[in-house]
Amino acid sequence: MTDTQRTVTVLGSTGSIGRNTLDLIERNRSAYRVEALVAHRNVDLLIAQARSVRPQCAVVADEACYAALKDGLAGTGIAVAAGAAAVVEAAQRPAEWVMSAIVGAAGLEPTMAAVRRGSVVALANKESLVCAGDLMMAEVQKSQATLLPVDSEHSAIFQVFDFDRPQSIEKIILTASGGPFRTWERSAMASVTPQQAVAHPNWSMGAKISVDSATMMNKGLELIEAHHLFGLPEHQIDILVHPQSVIHSMVSYVDGSVLAQLGTPDMRTPIAVALAWPARMEAPSPRLDLAAVAQLTFESPDHHRFPALSLVRGALQSGGAAPTIMNAANEVAVARFLAGGLGFLEITAVVEQTLADLGAPAMSSLEDLFAFDTQARHHAAVLCQKRSQAAASGIS
Repeated sequence: MTDTQRTVTVLGSTGSIGRNTLDLIERNRSAYRVEALVAHRNVDLLIAQARSVRPQCAVVADEACYAALKDGLAGTGIAVAAGAAAVVEAAQRPAEWVMSAIVGAAGLEPTMAAVRRGSVVALANKESLVCAGDLMMAEVQKSQATLLPVDSEHSAIFQVFDFDRPQSIEKIILTASGGPFRTWERSAMASVTPQQAVAHPNWSMGAKISVDSATMMNKGLELIEAHHLFGLPEHQIDILVHPQSVIHSMVSYVDGSVLAQLGTPDMRTPIAVALAWPARMEAPSPRLDLAAVAQLTFESPDHHRFPALSLVRGALQSGGAAPTIMNAANEVAVARFLAGGLGFLEITAVVEQTLADLGAPAMSSLEDLFAFDTQARHHAAVLCQKRSQAAASGIS
């Protein structure tokens, strides 16, 4: 170990973002020392990762996996722990840089813990800003933490955004691949299977994020994230469908200039930007060959076929707990769809009904957030059950 090594913690180490982060660290072992690894329940992979990068501690969120983790790392000197409190404690450990890659609202508390410690937080958990954007950004300012975006779109904007002169920015443009059903008729989407929904045409992602991409809810969540990261109102954030996923996003300036960040669709590029920030590091991503790509195309998103985009803009405009309620309902509906208990088009229908029923109550604390999150999950689960029963009985 050298004095110039950056200490890192990876929250969500066994997911796709976590695995890519560790791939980059393995390629640059002299530059990084791993403080902690955290996983949900993939204990076998967590053990293999810990034996490879030798963190100070390894944590599994699912307490039922504790014995397997303890046995798997016996004799290594690596501390082990399990449970939700242990995940938060891992985020509080003395790492200079923390990758926040726990999927869903479960990543909120550990991300907030890392922020409150004043860490450099690489944010791949968009729900932290979707659910608690105002609260999170207030903590970032209070603790003087640094928040670095890891989503490819927000990383792209981060790289070409003039933070010193924000008044010179006219708008930002989030690009979207359009997902696997970009050209499908809405009626055909009613029969989409989970296997079809997780087969993203360009990116390799987890099941939940892949389904969100297929409904375009993911792009809506990114819109809310961009609102908080870059301090722009909703009307200054556009979404543009770009099927090739070469231009990852753009910033439009008041003089008519539009700056874009381009690259191949490989998450190791935006992760490398955050991991080495403010410097640059080598990454093994395939190099972009524009001559081979030959053509870049663009189109406006279809709000009729993908109503999630309108739902998100409405939730952001409503404010309060509306984004939290929307996110919770979406997580429940996506999980039910993946389990085979809900139709693809019903995902956004459940979210829309939950928002309509629960509204946009004021929210001023994490306690409020968790209460509204719980309420929305219960409400969405009841709606999913009703729809499942109606489908089983042949009621439309």
